[in-house]
Amino acid sequence: MKGIGIEVGGELVAGVIYGEYNTVNVWMHVAIAPGRQASMEFVQEVFKYPFIDLGCKRVSASVEARNAESRRLCEHLGFREEVCLKGAASDGGDIVLYVMWKEGCRYV
Repeated sequence: MKGIGIEVGGELVAGVIYGEYNTVNVWMHVAIAPGRQASMEFVQEVFKYPFIDLGCKRVSASVEARNAESRRLCEHLGFREEVCLKGAASDGGDIVLYVMWKEGCRYV
């Protein structure tokens, strides 16, 4: 696993962890502090790492279906819903798997 983050005034305000890299795909996990936004420069770095540095063809993300804010973030970044895992969340809800393909990424 590898992580990158952005710090403002000594406080971590956004971070990304990459895991389960298999040369074609890597899973991305994103966190942003409430009320904060990541800069375009940070977003570009977030996607440069898997697509340029690792050479991945795709990046995957999973979000609990009930987490509307995280789903909006994924979709705003350009991820597209790939599949819904019915009943897979810890509370019995669904998990949505998202994908971003290198050729569809507007940040690299």
